[in-house]
Amino acid sequence: MCGIVGYIGEQQAYPILIKGLHRLEYRGYDSAGVSMIGSNGNLTVYKAKGKVNALEAICADKDVSGTIGIAHTRWATHGEPNEVNAHPHYSQSKNLALVHNGIIENYKTLRAEMENNNYTFCSDTDTEVLVQLVEYMQELHHCDLFTAVQNALKHVVGAYAIAILDRSNPDQLICARKGSPLIIGVGKDSNGRAEFYLGSDATPIIEYTDQVIYLKDEEVASMDRSGRLNITNLANVAQTPQMQTLEMNLEALEKGGYPHFMLKEIWEQPQALRTSIRGRLQVQDRDVLLSGIIDNRDKFVNARRIIICACGTSWHAALIGKYFIEEACHIPVEVEYASEFRYRNPVIYPDDVVIAVSQSGETADTLAAIQLAKQHGAFLYGVCNVIGSSIARATDSGTYIHVGPEIGVASTKAFTGQVVTLMLLGLAIAKEKKTLADDMFHMLVNELCLIPEKMQWTLENNKDIDSFAQMFTYCRNFIYLGRGYNYPVALEGALKLKEISYIHAEGYPAAEMKHGPIALVDEEMPVVVIAPKRGMYEKVVSNIQEIKSRKGKIISVVTEGDKVVRGMSDYSFVIPDTRDCFVPMLAVIPLQLLSYYVAVAKGRNVDQPRNLAKSVTVE
Repeated sequence: MCGIVGYIGEQQAYPILIKGLHRLEYRGYDSAGVSMIGSNGNLTVYKAKGKVNALEAICADKDVSGTIGIAHTRWATHGEPNEVNAHPHYSQSKNLALVHNGIIENYKTLRAEMENNNYTFCSDTDTEVLVQLVEYMQELHHCDLFTAVQNALKHVVGAYAIAILDRSNPDQLICARKGSPLIIGVGKDSNGRAEFYLGSDATPIIEYTDQVIYLKDEEVASMDRSGRLNITNLANVAQTPQMQTLEMNLEALEKGGYPHFMLKEIWEQPQALRTSIRGRLQVQDRDVLLSGIIDNRDKFVNARRIIICACGTSWHAALIGKYFIEEACHIPVEVEYASEFRYRNPVIYPDDVVIAVSQSGETADTLAAIQLAKQHGAFLYGVCNVIGSSIARATDSGTYIHVGPEIGVASTKAFTGQVVTLMLLGLAIAKEKKTLADDMFHMLVNELCLIPEKMQWTLENNKDIDSFAQMFTYCRNFIYLGRGYNYPVALEGALKLKEISYIHAEGYPAAEMKHGPIALVDEEMPVVVIAPKRGMYEKVVSNIQEIKSRKGKIISVVTEGDKVVRGMSDYSFVIPDTRDCFVPMLAVIPLQLLSYYVAVAKGRNVDQPRNLAKSVTVE
């Protein structure tokens, strides 16, 4: 979950590294650090607890010269967030400096072995063990750094993306990865030679080049000032790198006048969904074209069942996808928490389709889940946002959601992008299986085309949320209720509030209130009810009456023109009418806004909530 930046070329490294850390700060912001080899040959390391701004303050009066360097922003796993545990870490001789994303599972064993060989440690991290191990391999085998890295990583159990500098060789930058993402950007210096950039993702690289190489598991890469790039695996077998072109623009990484990325990304949802469905929904022909389904028709038509693996917000989107696919395609669908699925010896058949849903495409548990499914011979399908990500490369086929970079830690446009993509998936499978009547299929296609416009209407007609959100800053608990397709929306609304305002919130199926949670309801308990005039409307009205009789505060999401629920509510959000299966993409928007404005009123760091990071690349 940490962020890595690196550079070697003719430019000064420090400005590139610091700007890259700011771009990657959504991946971790417990501490930050930078290391460079200056023109005087010194290997410097500067670190600070807290955000990148704190690091900049420390570096203000330091020597930050040098045209080669590495940097890191940390989300703590081993060792508390402080300056000592921050990266980069020196080796014992201070000849090497290393940054690391991931978890070394056998670090305690390695550390004990190193201590027996008279190595001492300054930090509590697994990363310091790794840099010490590399130096030990150099001394033991009298080898160069590249070979020492290969040898050291053969002893490592766990996940890693690393970058390492050697004071004795200021013309070489070495990196490696297994299980954690790492990208090499290839640019051109003023002499036409290649210069190289490193990033945990594309955000720190796109300003300088759109030509990138995605390192594969157990690959080690060496970059030098002459423009040479050498990639091998741990067995020292040369690998042929595949250059790819990034599909990203710099403007997408800026706030564009919004106070927070989260608010910007909430308002981007109508356009993001237009992009996501473009070319896939054929309005005039009333058709759905999804190449991942067309190219693998038999896998889906003959599937015994579909298993969707996901975590967090993606799991909520997957649950909505389950309801729709089962209804439209008559295929049983199971939705699994990837973190549980990978450890419980699940029953998987060769004629199962396993769908991995992940915004980043790097979620460690989801990646491990699909690797488990692959061992059982299942067909693997990825639904991701990041092109070239690990899940996209590990699956047999898939569909990108194409909603653009999402910087805010609390996912918004990625959620609606995942939902619409799973709707497209269900429609495409239904067309191949002929499980929907033509008139129903065409009606759903037509209505789905209107969702971006209806999302825009929802945003424009709920601008007063900020004015009454402040009333709920005193609350310590919320309950969110929904039925059918809107139960996952209740879960997602509760998660958003928890993530960024730190108010405890729980989502429930509305009918389950009377089976326990109703005991919590009193005049201080806000209850958010998703109550569109679709599905089980009358049942939800009855649930609201039960809450009102116990003096609960009702905040409702209602269909435009509704008077019954609106009249029973203390506060209401309005959405336009649509089919019940598409309501989640509209109903979630006011809940996103509610959580945002409550968090702002409470003075929270909306884009970087405590203890969370955007891409969960470790267990």
